[in-house]
Amino acid sequence: MRAGRLVSMLLLLQQRGGMTAERLAGELGVSVRTVYRDAEALAAAGIPIYGESGHAGGYRLLEGYRTKLTGLTRGEAEALALTGVPEAAADLGLQTELAALELKLSAALPPAHRERAEEARRLFHLDVTGWFQRAEPVPFLALIANATWERRRLRATYRRWAEPHVVEREIEPLGLVLKGGRWYLVAANGGGPAHLYKVTNLLAAEATGTTFERPADFDLADWWARHLDDFDARRYLGEALVRFSPDAVARAADNLDADTVAAIGDGRPDEHGWTVATIPIETDAHAAGELLRLGGAEVLEPPSLRALMRDLAQEAAALHA
Repeated sequence: MRAGRLVSMLLLLQQRGGMTAERLAGELGVSVRTVYRDAEALAAAGIPIYGESGHAGGYRLLEGYRTKLTGLTRGEAEALALTGVPEAAADLGLQTELAALELKLSAALPPAHRERAEEARRLFHLDVTGWFQRAEPVPFLALIANATWERRRLRATYRRWAEPHVVEREIEPLGLVLKGGRWYLVAANGGGPAHLYKVTNLLAAEATGTTFERPADFDLADWWARHLDDFDARRYLGEALVRFSPDAVARAADNLDADTVAAIGDGRPDEHGWTVATIPIETDAHAAGELLRLGGAEVLEPPSLRALMRDLAQEAAALHA
């Protein structure tokens, strides 16, 4: 831990020139007193570091000194795929390693490229959490990530939609996916096919102490792409013929999924300027909830969905009478 911090302190001074003890403490996440001790340790190791007092003072390296000490630790290598996604690194407990990795990568760049990278950091920001959402608590994520790295089985208690709602399983974690700000675990159960688990639905998790062999032919990105295709094929159980007002068409993109919006775009206007389109639906209940958000949507078929829309509208009207 301390060796990595000393390297980070050295690289910070190399890149940014003079830095006060307070600023170094903030960057490294330690106390000012720790910075003082680390500076003494660097000097004792032969690093030409010196301190200056006064308003413009701080720690500096002797002019012209450069170090090539930029090798990556194991944790920093693990954080490599998370560069640019600090929220994900924090969820996985790798925020310190990510900060050190980015510092080392920056130190390895020529000065002109380093300035370009710093400018890119100021101009571009990635926020993985969707609109109208908040980051979900994931207390077992670090444990799951560690088990995935080390190929260790987990005993997990999981809450699901189907009966029974709470199940306990011994699972073999194969990979983690961050989708729309939510973490998902892909895991096998007793060597069988992989299944998807929403990490926030885990009620408990612990390592079993046993390991497993990860299938040599398992590719997480490929599995995820096939899962999304299968999910879309499974969730659309029927179709509905619907008339949409111009205002409803305009609101569709912000309220409905991409497949439904595309279907509306393929619709045809009637004599009143409303768009008539055949859209995919999951169930009558789900479709009714989605369409009522638009306001100007009249279901023509199927009769069951039209009747449900009428009943829900009448209930709402009665409540507001």
